[in-house]
Amino acid sequence: MRYFIKNMVCNRCILVVQKVFDDLGKPPVRITLGEVETEEPFSAEQLVRLRSTLVGFGFELIDDTRSQLIEKIKNTILKLVRDSDTAVKVNHSSYIESALHRDYAYLSALFSEVEGSTIEKYIIHQKIELVKELLVYDELTLSEIALKTGYSNVAYLSGQFKKITGLTPSHFKKVRENKRIPLDKV
Repeated sequence: MRYFIKNMVCNRCILVVQKVFDDLGKPPVRITLGEVETEEPFSAEQLVRLRSTLVGFGFELIDDTRSQLIEKIKNTILKLVRDSDTAVKVNHSSYIESALHRDYAYLSALFSEVEGSTIEKYIIHQKIELVKELLVYDELTLSEIALKTGYSNVAYLSGQFKKITGLTPSHFKKVRENKRIPLDKV
């Protein structure tokens, strides 16, 4: 049985959800961002416990297919943005369309309708969160960060960064008052 889970955005999330399913006696056969597959379905009583436990950890079980598709889009974008080799080399719409085997125009319209924002804006926000993370780690130059996050140059990265955060990357690095946003809140 396949279950879709909202706000499952990182490897630590996978570990937490894995433990939840294990503790409820339904160890996953397969687990990825936003998706868990078990051999047997949960009973109605177990499903109530699963929902309650997931909510306690900040997750949500998704029932309707539109919401499931939105989560798949978000998780695909996370993979795209966080995989430095992919971020630089592919067209975003082609990557998403290929990963989800759906027409990008349909996915884009659905995402905008449900989320109230475009896929493109979501990608930009995810990229900026990654830039914030890399700035805080202070291991890469701004040029290296621009390259890693798929920006053509530092000026373009800086412009988008300032538009989203209100700060330049160098000012952000200095003050760090503009704390990073959890990925599930972007």
